[in-house]
Amino acid sequence: MYTFYIQCMHMSTVLLTVKTDADTKDELKSFASELGISTTAFVNLLVKQALRDRKIVLSTTLEPTPYLVKIMQEVEKDLQTGQNISPEFDSVDEMFEHLEKTA
Repeated sequence: MYTFYIQCMHMSTVLLTVKTDADTKDELKSFASELGISTTAFVNLLVKQALRDRKIVLSTTLEPTPYLVKIMQEVEKDLQTGQNISPEFDSVDEMFEHLEKTA
């Protein structure tokens, strides 16, 4: 069990205990250090932001799946070779006429 201290300005310091594994603690400490702040300051910032905004925003980097990468490569190839590319249409009716002719 690892302990983080939370301190609020103009208030007394209280103890908040957070349980995490050693690797997570080390990664958090390293990340906070990269930001130029302590682990305690980092946790305080997150908690205060969540309380202020009344929400938690979690995100991850957007990485395409291998399936999506394959499709994107196929589309790129089609664009380069001019295959499987429909013409542009000025109206929905024009689009349906094209589909009826090519179906």
